[in-house]
Amino acid sequence: MTGPVPDGDRGVYGISVAADLVGMGVQNLRLYEARGLLEPERTEGGTRRYSANDLERLRRIGDLLDAGLNLAGIGMVLDLEGENARLRQEQEEPPWPAVTTTSRAPRSRKRTGSTRNSPPTPA
Repeated sequence: MTGPVPDGDRGVYGISVAADLVGMGVQNLRLYEARGLLEPERTEGGTRRYSANDLERLRRIGDLLDAGLNLAGIGMVLDLEGENARLRQEQEEPPWPAVTTTSRAPRSRKRTGSTRNSPPTPA
């Protein structure tokens, strides 16, 4: 068994309920899945289960259709939006662990011998 699934990712709605919630036909949801625009969870018996995130994506698909995009264009837009979100998240997370500073006494700059920027000391 896998770990807990975040609420937005958990498939709880059947296809007819999901279609009603987003104001689309059941056949549209099947078409969008066939075109790769979304991938709802499936039960062991193969029944689709739509999550809150799936419903949000379906609403976005509806908005893009209303704006005049075709399904191929919608696929590109959704892919780019996903990539944009991933890059923004990467920007917010530093690629290395946070560095903590500790206070130390300043190091003495007095050295013996020759340094690059000073003349040699007489022996």
